[in-house]
Amino acid sequence: MSSLSAVNPQIPLVPIRSLGAGHRNRIALHLLALDESDRYLRFGYPATDEQIRLYVDRLDFERDEIFGIFNRRLELIAMAHLAFIVDGGAAAGAEFGVSVLKKARGRGYGSRLFDRAVMHARNEGVELMFIHALSVNVAMLKIARNAGATLERAGSETEAYLRLPPATLDSRVSEMFEEQLAQTDYHLKAQAKTVRDFLAGLQEIRRGAIDARRKIGR
Repeated sequence: MSSLSAVNPQIPLVPIRSLGAGHRNRIALHLLALDESDRYLRFGYPATDEQIRLYVDRLDFERDEIFGIFNRRLELIAMAHLAFIVDGGAAAGAEFGVSVLKKARGRGYGSRLFDRAVMHARNEGVELMFIHALSVNVAMLKIARNAGATLERAGSETEAYLRLPPATLDSRVSEMFEEQLAQTDYHLKAQAKTVRDFLAGLQEIRRGAIDARRKIGR
């Protein structure tokens, strides 16, 4: 099934929200958690911690779009970078990159992030989406192939090209709905985390008081 036609009904709806500069630290933590092999697949080279931090520092949230999936502890477990190629003030194309933590794989998050990025790119008037990946990046190339992209292999690297249809009322409304859903989900998770942290703090105080009484009673 193509990403342009419908979302796979077998994969539950996943709240995916747009990330801003305020999430820069969480983005860095996510990418730094990738091991050497995953960094190689994501960036095309075994990026060091310093190179990852430089990449995160240079993210342009005004030009590009960053999407993320959070777990209940507000850990960024999957993210995508949609980098716009601007020509004459208009977006002539966009390049897609994605990463998913090992513990969150097998749930279709990469495909979901791709669907979300395609929807946004369409609504921004982009006609062509690019995926530049290493030929050994089977998961990424599978996402591109399932979406109907044209793949061209050149040695150890593969370029995928996906032509996007124009935006429609449905694509615009769908993006608004998905973003609102993701924002609500994020705020609920943040509130729940605050409550858990507060209760954990009370437990710590209680344990400290018990230990203090035991020491006095000795």
